Amino acid sequence: MPEPSSAPLAQRLRHGDRKAAEALVEAYYDRIYLYMRATGHDPQMSEDMTQETFMQAWRHIGQLRDGNALTAWLFRIAGNVSRQHWRKHRHVTVGTDQAPSPEDKKDGLTRAGEREHLTRLHEAVARLPWKLRQVIVLHYMEQLTIAEAAEVVQIRQGTLKSRLSRALETLRKEIGET
Repeated sequence: MPEPSSAPLAQRLRHGDRKAAEALVEAYYDRIYLYMRATGHDPQMSEDMTQETFMQAWRHIGQLRDGNALTAWLFRIAGNVSRQHWRKHRHVTVGTDQAPSPEDKKDGLTRAGEREHLTRLHEAVARLPWKLRQVIVLHYMEQLTIAEAAEVVQIRQGTLKSRLSRALETLRKEIGET
């Protein structure tokens, strides 16, 4: 489902409209779940944390100042939920279920090679330190702009660009060496 217009949805949410809460979940559930998976959580934990993200959003909807920033605000909450989990559990579960299916490619050898490459890439992303992994996921996987991703992480755009650069360099070295 396409994202509803942020400002009217945010206004309805702030007024306690339960239908707006359903629309929020329907519009963003898959994106938040995939964000959790991409930051290294297993499927069950990702589902639990996605639900926790929406519960936190509902509880704190009064803190949303700008309705046009709904996406960034929701991803900030998701990032906080994920970060709290990693602080409590200092391990990394690598999820590679986002690799393309065999139907997505023509040649069997190409499929296997690309799946192997994507698996290595997802594993390498999962091994990045949290701050680097988060910016890679937000910008490249969730396709947030530099400004939006910086707002989610609550850092300056220049700092986000620096983290992206360090993360990409680390990934290039790791993927190139394997």
